[in-house]
This record gives sequence, structure tokens and C-alpha cells, in this order.
Amino acid sequence: MSTPERVMPPLDADERAFLESWLDFYRTTLAQKCDGLEEHQLREAAVAPSPLTLLGLVQHMAEVERNWFCRILAQEDAPPIFPSSTGTEDTDAAKGAKGAKGADGGFDLTKEATYAQALPLWQAEIDRARAHCATHSLDDTSPFMGGQVTLRWIYTHMIAEYARHCGHADFLRERLDGRTGI
Repeated sequence: MSTPERVMPPLDADERAFLESWLDFYRTTLAQKCDGLEEHQLREAAVAPSPLTLLGLVQHMAEVERNWFCRILAQEDAPPIFPSSTGTEDTDAAKGAKGAKGADGGFDLTKEATYAQALPLWQAEIDRARAHCATHSLDDTSPFMGGQVTLRWIYTHMIAEYARHCGHADFLRERLDGRTGI
């Protein structure tokens, strides 16, 4: 699967187009941080003492996409995608999403985990997210942690989540092969 071209978000657009384009910008940025690396590099925890890897970030973001757009927005009972060795799948982010597990998962790598497997799973979660969002307005709400959360809030949270993890990915990539930049 080739990495898509990253498109700069529009400078003058309506709110929904603005939010969706920034989310897509960061989704593509993470994919580009992984592009061209060998499997062993994608699995390498290159910024000690952190165990964080690029493959773990991709798996994690698949879980995060599933949590916010399937479990919370669409109120689906969606199981975790990736196993967790810590047994701490129940997090505050999953509360209110029908007791969902896996909300913060994906960071742990099994011996069998590969980027070739994780990339299409992540892309499938992005496609599901887009389909769910297409049926909601920005002001639509879903139950979350004893209250209500809007799609607008979810988009904003996801942009921040991706931006934070793209920063992590930038450090990892620089340590792996010297490549920098967004």
C-alpha cells in the first residue's frame, strides 16, 4: 500500500471541512513517518527509555479511531483490535462506551505483529470513522463519561491526539534514519 499524498488543509473552508481536513492531514503524516522503513525499524523503540515504536503508534491509532468513532460516536460494541499485555484496557476514554476495552491499546507489539497487517486495519478503522461521521452533524451528541460529547469535540480531540503522536513519530523517525519534518 502506498502512502497517500498529504494535502494541506484549506485556509478558508467551513468548519466541518476544516476539522476533517486537519484530521486527514495528521493521519497522512503518521503514515508518511512510517513510509520507507523496514519492518525491524518500525518495531524499534528508538527513543530510550520509552518503549514506543512506530508500529505501536499505528496500532494505537487504529484502536483510538475505533474507540471514538465506533464505540462512543456510533455506540457500537466493538472489541479491541490488538491485545494488551498490561491488562489495562479499561480507561476513562472508554467509560460510557458500553464498557469498551482497547481504548488505549495497540502500543504493545506481539511477535506476529507487522506493519503490513496493521496498516490495512488502521485504514479500515479510518474508513469506518468517516462512514459514521457522515451520518452525524457536528452538534450531534453521544453519551460519554456520564455526560454528552459532540462530534465537534471528538474531531478536535482526535486532531490533538494525532498531532501529539505525530510529534512522537517525528522523534522516532529521526532516531531511526535521520529524517525530520512534518
